[in-house]
Amino acid sequence: MKKVPKNLKPLLEHKESPIDWTKDKIVSYSQFSTWKQCPHKWKLQSVDKLKQSPNMHLVFGNAIHTTIQHYLKTMFEQSATAADREDIIQLFEASLRSEYKKSVEQNNNIHFSNAEELNEFYKDGEAILDYFKKKRGKYFSKRNTYLVGVEFPLSLSPHEDYPNVKFKGFIDLIFYNENTETLQIYDIKTSTRGWKDKEKKDDTKVSQILLYKEYFSRLFNWDVDKIEVEFFIVKRKIWEESEYTIPRIQEFTPASGKIKRSKSINEFRSFIEDCFDKEGKPLIKEFTKQVSPLCTWCQFNDEPSLCNKINLS
Repeated sequence: MKKVPKNLKPLLEHKESPIDWTKDKIVSYSQFSTWKQCPHKWKLQSVDKLKQSPNMHLVFGNAIHTTIQHYLKTMFEQSATAADREDIIQLFEASLRSEYKKSVEQNNNIHFSNAEELNEFYKDGEAILDYFKKKRGKYFSKRNTYLVGVEFPLSLSPHEDYPNVKFKGFIDLIFYNENTETLQIYDIKTSTRGWKDKEKKDDTKVSQILLYKEYFSRLFNWDVDKIEVEFFIVKRKIWEESEYTIPRIQEFTPASGKIKRSKSINEFRSFIEDCFDKEGKPLIKEFTKQVSPLCTWCQFNDEPSLCNKINLS
């Protein structure tokens, strides 16, 4: 077994920070993203505690995450041979069923899918994982590389004037390259057909991994220029009729320099300022109702008592 570099030991020993529920308010990238889409929707979900409607895309994403992370954890902690012996298709199927069952229970035992759709998502996952296993060497290698963490917990107060508002997130994968002395943060994304320019230029979407980079650097006093970030995007659908082989996996490395990170950090600070008082309690006020094409898919769109489109921005 390779000797672990000394500078990695604090990271390998890092545990999830305890939360003082009597005073701490937890915020996440998901909450921030919802607030950016529509502050009123954020209020309905995070203050009024109205649950988000479950869907198969969320179920599928969780199952794919679990499966890929398990394979890579086995590969780096044991061997590539041991990882290849794993029946990851069977693991994915079990995870898909488990995630769906859990979501149904949280949805008052009301089903939100059917056998045909479940089978379609299963087949998509099977195709992704078959491609991933065959092409794994193109994306991940153990050479001079250490696995630092899977679902690595990240927690800190991102705004000095709001100490009780705590950011909490989990980084999908972190690796360390001994030759370059850099950390590589991966965020796994599931997508129907991959990210186009629209998604790549979506500052809110990209800000997740930029916040991870900045907050990780602060929490562990790690040189921010020695942290690289990448979205690892798996596609459910590809154009089967193409004369070229279309990969099921897409890699996207966004610009993550100081200017880009500062923009994401300042917007996250604005989110905190707009939603909480200095003690971390949600503000009692009328939150902006942001009308956009996304309203069509909003679960509150057809409920006039919840969203009557008054006070539009």
